[in-house]
Amino acid sequence: MKKTLVLLAISILSFSQTSSAQIDENAMGAWYMYFFNTTINESSWGVQGDIQFRNWDMGGDLEQLLLRGGLTYKSQNADVLLTLGYGNITTGTYGDPTETKAESRIYQEALFPVNFGERLYTKHRFRYEQRFVGNQDFRTRYRYNLFVNVPLNKSSFEKNTIYLAFYNELFINGQREIGDGNTVEIFDRNRFYSALGYVIKKGLNVQLGVMQQSTNNWTKSQIQLSIHHKI
Repeated sequence: MKKTLVLLAISILSFSQTSSAQIDENAMGAWYMYFFNTTINESSWGVQGDIQFRNWDMGGDLEQLLLRGGLTYKSQNADVLLTLGYGNITTGTYGDPTETKAESRIYQEALFPVNFGERLYTKHRFRYEQRFVGNQDFRTRYRYNLFVNVPLNKSSFEKNTIYLAFYNELFINGQREIGDGNTVEIFDRNRFYSALGYVIKKGLNVQLGVMQQSTNNWTKSQIQLSIHHKI
């Protein structure tokens, strides 16, 4: 009986290690993204959202399809943008398997800029998520993102401006137990991004860069092509 239990434990451990090793950390992935925002009749209220098609490879091996949108509010007395939003996420598995799992997500966030001189533009984003993941208990997550943009050929983000774009985002889980005896670490992941951006016209930017995502089990880089559109 003891030998059977030991063999079973070894098998489970080997399967777990094989599963996590299936992700090729040296292979480049690709995320294609569209971000938009607008105000409602030039009021304090607005709408923002994004569509993201994330792939483990350059295209075809689905990592995630993310559809997200939210209602925004910006007080005229403070330069802080508040958002209440919802996201629908379909997550795929690495490699040949085509199984997916669905997640619904409600989130609240605060975004505010802090600029240094004429060439260093930063934004700070705090986001709190309530996550409803299939076959898991209710989960929450905390996120902090520091964005840094540096225009190169102009001092402001006007038409034909070329700029550097960076961000670093930290993800912290609100709970460790997620149901059926399964647990996660408090640290969820970190993303570091660097890119070259171009202002096509006022309210329309494009960025091309590389983001490195690190979890407790793997680290992988993705090419990111994103469009940022103020409607």
